[in-house]
Amino acid sequence: MADLQVQGVVNWSIPVNNLDEWEKFYGEILGLEPKGRLGGSKMSCFKSGSHNILLCEREQPVDKTAGVDQRVHHSFTVSPATFVEACKVFHQKGIPIVELHYRAKGYFTGRELYFHDPSGNRLELRDPTWKQGMPEPSFEEIVRS
Repeated sequence: MADLQVQGVVNWSIPVNNLDEWEKFYGEILGLEPKGRLGGSKMSCFKSGSHNILLCEREQPVDKTAGVDQRVHHSFTVSPATFVEACKVFHQKGIPIVELHYRAKGYFTGRELYFHDPSGNRLELRDPTWKQGMPEPSFEEIVRS
């Protein structure tokens, strides 16, 4: 039995180098719902489904590649159509793809598209409808479809 019982999550915070750049990336490219900045602070809230994501501008920007743990990431669920559209939009806008992975086993199965935001944080778009035995097109094949 736990000492305390947490009832839920208020928000997830992601550190960013440039809040203006991030707001455009999350709002205009990923399509998250902007909820606004928190007072006069350097924090901006976005909503994805029932989740609040708080973008927090760092006091001192950090090098995007310095000490990045490649396993730490934030994952967003998308529909199959949005997954394909994301591949095409990322290709068109020159957003580099880290990895396209088809995960057949484990807790979070599906197809996963990994990329970095403008501050170097690793993100994932996940289509949970993909199942083992379904086609596994490459990123380039998806872009051409």
